[in-house]
Amino acid sequence: MITRRRFLTLTAACLAAPAHAAPVTDWQGVGLGAALSLRLVGAEPAQAARLFRKVEAMIAQIEATASLHRDSALTRLNRDGRLAWPSDDLQQILALADQVHRATDGAFDPTVQPLWQATARGDDIGAAHALIGWERVSRQTDEIRLAQGQALTLNGIAQGWAADRIAALLRDEGFGHALINMGEVQALGLRADGQPWQASIQSPEGDEVARCGLTNRALATSSPRGTLIGAGQPHIMGPKGQAALWSTVSVSAGQAALADALSTAFCLMERPAIDRALQAFPDARLEAAV
Repeated sequence: MITRRRFLTLTAACLAAPAHAAPVTDWQGVGLGAALSLRLVGAEPAQAARLFRKVEAMIAQIEATASLHRDSALTRLNRDGRLAWPSDDLQQILALADQVHRATDGAFDPTVQPLWQATARGDDIGAAHALIGWERVSRQTDEIRLAQGQALTLNGIAQGWAADRIAALLRDEGFGHALINMGEVQALGLRADGQPWQASIQSPEGDEVARCGLTNRALATSSPRGTLIGAGQPHIMGPKGQAALWSTVSVSAGQAALADALSTAFCLMERPAIDRALQAFPDARLEAAV
């Protein structure tokens, strides 16, 4: 399990919106190991209520696929070492994880879960390191199989995936202006005042390190020491034993799941390696690395 404290302040709307501004409706909830929120622009109350019910159902569906906090396809895979006939969602998440793993020279590796658990418990991390290896995970249409003793975490990608799924739901329902926060952020269209959504990226100490506008774009931020585990160890840890090199990394992209995975991996990578990885994803952009 990876719990990541967020260092992001979002400006949802101007404090003094013009009189002709579109109506705004807010939803808040808890799931995916985080506090969740959605600001919907341009919906009438009855429309918003109906849509929020669909959002809650989709969040439950995503948790049933990728959560480490409840019974899910992922927890059953980790328990049994195999999962028959995985859902399309899980297959697509793992396919994207594979792309990022390759582009980051293995810095993004979902098989770090045993290392995270050993560190949190104060167990032998040497034994846990021996279990890491994405290349030993077998992914077929009819089955996912782990090597003996392996376990996966999708906490470096699943929250972004959830933001993307909610964004797709809103578009299908005809809503093109919303701020989606599923632990990672997806900004659709514009705010109620017709301006881009604004994000202030902050360090763990609370200092602003970057600011960016978002229109039909996602933003993910990772801070390794934002959450400490075990004997004060950063919660983002290298599959090859590498230490985090940055205190805060933010990545924007059209796809929140991609931004999520890249921001996690980039915490462990030197700047030239980050630049090389970004070449594989032309839509992604490094917003901050401090």
